[in-house]
Amino acid sequence: MTSFVLNGKPVQVDVDPATPLLWVLRESLGLTGTKYGCGMALCGACTVHLDGEAIRSCVAPLSRVAGKHVKTIEGLSDNLSHPVQRAWIEIDVPQCGYCQSGQIMSAAVLLAKIPKPTDKDIDEAMSGNICRCGTYPRIRRAIHRAAELGAAKVSASNEPETTMASGIELAATESAATSLVVEELSGAEVAR
Repeated sequence: MTSFVLNGKPVQVDVDPATPLLWVLRESLGLTGTKYGCGMALCGACTVHLDGEAIRSCVAPLSRVAGKHVKTIEGLSDNLSHPVQRAWIEIDVPQCGYCQSGQIMSAAVLLAKIPKPTDKDIDEAMSGNICRCGTYPRIRRAIHRAAELGAAKVSASNEPETTMASGIELAATESAATSLVVEELSGAEVAR
């Protein structure tokens, strides 16, 4: 029995510890957002976070995550509010969409380490993620946009408290914006 924390919740699985994490996530735990691409850690479609670092789950044995924290695309946010997800939608990054969960997970780690990355930082951090459709220019623009959104979020959290009326108005605006994003994506389901 292997125990670890998955998307903030403790889990236990009775699977051979040599099984690649990708198959445990997809087959045993039903989280299909993480994709199989190559099985050799060369394409990045299977990228997840292990204790805050991007790893390729297709070659990481289950034993590697015992007692640790794993985050998948499903755990990045429950309402598409993460700055990277918001930027991906705003810039309309995906074409076929297959590689995008891995791209987003790698971008999230990059921005956690370097909140305002240069083009060179982005190119280096994303070099292990392949997009067969060639959406690299949109990916780079989206990462820059996510950095702006993340900076705005941090800036807003450092501002003094506002009156109750403006807080209520802000909550209504944010709720409406989130609803629009969810509606926009609901018809754009990609192959699992």
